[in-house]
Amino acid sequence: MIRFGIIGTGKISHTFMNAALKIPDFKLEAVYSRSEEKGGAFAAAYGIYKVYTSLKDMEDDSSIDAVYIASPNSCHCSQAISMARSGKHILCEKPIASSLEELESMIEAAHMKERILLEAMRSVHDPGFAKIKELLPKLGQVRRAVFQYCQYSSRYDSFKEGIIENAFNPIFSNAALMDIGVYCVHPMVHLFGRPQSITASSVFLDNHMEGIGTVIMNYGNMLGEVRYSKITDSAEPSEIQGENATMLIWQIQDTKKIELKYRNGDKEIYEIAKKDNNMYYEILRFIELVKSDQGLEESKEYLKDSVLAMEIMDQVRDITGISFTG
Repeated sequence: MIRFGIIGTGKISHTFMNAALKIPDFKLEAVYSRSEEKGGAFAAAYGIYKVYTSLKDMEDDSSIDAVYIASPNSCHCSQAISMARSGKHILCEKPIASSLEELESMIEAAHMKERILLEAMRSVHDPGFAKIKELLPKLGQVRRAVFQYCQYSSRYDSFKEGIIENAFNPIFSNAALMDIGVYCVHPMVHLFGRPQSITASSVFLDNHMEGIGTVIMNYGNMLGEVRYSKITDSAEPSEIQGENATMLIWQIQDTKKIELKYRNGDKEIYEIAKKDNNMYYEILRFIELVKSDQGLEESKEYLKDSVLAMEIMDQVRDITGISFTG
C-alpha cells in the first residue's frame, strides 16, 4: 500500500482520485490546500481527515510515502524539491517544470534521496500509446508525424469577459505550449528522439498568454509537426505518415482508436480496450516503480523523455517569445 498526499484540490485532482481509487495499492492519506475550506471539502469527499494548509506540515508527515503535485505549473519545482528532501516519492502533473533548469534541480533533489520522480504524462503509459509503438514498423520509413491536441478551454469564455483565471495567467508558467502542447511534444520525442532543428510560431492573447501554436521538428529524414491550442477545437486525428502506410490516431493524449491506411487501399482498424480515465495507467506505473527494487533506475528512463521535451519547449519559448512574466 502506497500512502499518498495530494497537493492541490482543483479539477485535475478529482480526476486523479477517480482513477486512483480503482488501484488496490493506492491510499489517500492527506491533502494540501492554501484554503482550509477547499482542503476540507476535498478531504470529506474522499473520507480522510488530514488537511494541511502548510506544506511544511505535509513534509513532516512520515506516514506519507508519495505525493501527487497538481498545483500551478510555477509551483512544481519548489514543491517537488521540498517533498523529495523530506523523503517522499513524487508524481508531478505535466508539465513537470517551467524550464529545463527547474527540472534538473528537481531530479537532483529526488535522486539525492533516492526517491522516484515521475512526470504524470498519461499518454505514454496508456495502452493506446503502446499500440502505436507496436504498429509503427508497419508504416515503413516514417516521413512525417503530425500530433495535435486542440481543445477550447472552459476558462476561455471567462477570459473573453475580462476574468483572468489561473489557467490563462502567464505568471503561473501557463501557455498553450505548457498546458496542451506538452501532450504532443512528449510522445514525439519518446517515439523519434531529438530533432536536428526546430521552428515554431505562436498566437498570443491580450495579456501575452499564448493561445495557439505550431512546432516543426526536423529530423533530417522526417518532419515532426506539433499543433496545439487552448482557444480552438480540432476535428482531425493525429497521424504518422510512412512510405508503406499512414497511421491515423484519434486523440494522441488518450488514444482510443487507430486506423492504418496502406498505399494499396487496405485498411486496419484497432479499437483500444482500456479504462475510461487513462490517468489510471500513469498512477499504476508510478506505484509499480515505488514498490520495485529497480524502480529508481527504471524511472530515470522516463525522465530522459521529460528532460528532452522540456529542452525543446524551452527552445520553442525562446523562438516564439513565450514569457511567464505576463
